[in-house]
Amino acid sequence: MPVYHNFSDNELIAFLREGNTAAYTEIYDRYFQLMFVFAYKKLRDEELAKDFVQELFIKLWERRERLGEVVNLSSYLYVTMRNKILDYFSHEKVASKYIAHLGCYLSRNQMPEADYLVRENQLAAYIESQVQALPQKMRRIFELSRKEYLSHKEISVVLDTSENNVSTQVMNALRILKTKLKVLSMLMIG
Repeated sequence: MPVYHNFSDNELIAFLREGNTAAYTEIYDRYFQLMFVFAYKKLRDEELAKDFVQELFIKLWERRERLGEVVNLSSYLYVTMRNKILDYFSHEKVASKYIAHLGCYLSRNQMPEADYLVRENQLAAYIESQVQALPQKMRRIFELSRKEYLSHKEISVVLDTSENNVSTQVMNALRILKTKLKVLSMLMIG
């Protein structure tokens, strides 16, 4: 069995394109900390930075067969992470503007309190129903993270699983819930 830490990045990319998990693990081990530090410096949020790095490596695995044009793995990872962070800040800026506009609208057009509370309760019930519809393990991890406020490390200890698995499950749950909420918002607008 080859010792993967002796291989160059280009050799690891070649192995990765073939679906070699040991090469993937070596890339992960080689670049996780660098990507985390880079993301943390930009985001100033440890959990969010970890989530971003986990997502980066998930995408790397998913796109492994299309890595033929990657000449410099380090540059590829940094640029991909930078773009993800820029997209995040761009989305946050849009969300902030939307919330500000919504606040102005509500202050000018006072919605009846009861109507607002009914809508809020309906939305909360819808979100809870979507959480309950998640696969059992994913739901349990998500609830420990978002309802009991445990860190990924604490969850991994409680459930006797890897921190990487916890991060992946939380990210997947959020992705599913965001998709469901987008569908709901399109139905409400349309």
